[in-house]
Amino acid sequence: MNPLVTTEWLAAEIGKTDLRVIDATMFLPAHGRNARAEFEAAHIPGAVFFDIDEVSDLGSSLPHMLPPAEKFASRMQALGLGDGSRIVVYDNSPLRSAARVWWMLTLFGAHEVAILDGGFAKWQAEGRAVESGKPIVRHRHFTVWADKALVRDMNQMTENLRTKAEQVVDARSAGRFAGTEPEPRAGLRGGHIPGSKNLTFDKLFNEDGTYKSLEAIKAEFDAAGIDLSKPLVGTCGSGVTSAVLAFGAALLGHSKVAIYDGSWSEWGASPTNPVVTGL
Repeated sequence: MNPLVTTEWLAAEIGKTDLRVIDATMFLPAHGRNARAEFEAAHIPGAVFFDIDEVSDLGSSLPHMLPPAEKFASRMQALGLGDGSRIVVYDNSPLRSAARVWWMLTLFGAHEVAILDGGFAKWQAEGRAVESGKPIVRHRHFTVWADKALVRDMNQMTENLRTKAEQVVDARSAGRFAGTEPEPRAGLRGGHIPGSKNLTFDKLFNEDGTYKSLEAIKAEFDAAGIDLSKPLVGTCGSGVTSAVLAFGAALLGHSKVAIYDGSWSEWGASPTNPVVTGL
């Protein structure tokens, strides 16, 4: 299965016994929308809803941090996602949140995970079938392990300031990166991690919400000063949109891009972490 699948492909595969579809839509409070309610009103037939805020470490003060492996496995089993499943993730969010769930599933050991190109908006625009209500699923066994090589914490990011072993790419808007635009979460300083480069996540998409061509995605990384042949860590506001950059790199054959899970929600909240403003 390709990591990026079309609506045509998914329409032809729906109903096959090994295929699972996930709605990974999430919103910020400022969006004024309810992802679960929208899912129950209309979703791709057979899809289940993945609540990014709930499938997280609820003991952390930071938003939707990775959960313990056991919790992740339990939630996936309850959603009917198990070993041997081919999983397609989509969203209907301006955050392109399907990439976060793609990254989580990959990190926790799922072998075949794809993102639906264009998401639910494209599916609906083409007049394809939808259903409503809460799905009935059968529990399946999900064998979990965690590839921590794909995650960075604040101590590792601090150490990287000294070693410069890994490039850091920030998926936030240019204004937030520069510190000229307010952060959506209260209590955060403006600016970015010293030495990081800025590649706003939405630069990887066409106007219709589909991913750009591989050549165009590569050009965006190049324009941001990112060398994909060298180690790379993605950061953003809270570890969601940076997954878009990790997915874009994976499409180009670079599947080991790590994500700083705490991202600016953690770094920008510290009064002592070094912060740079400007572009």
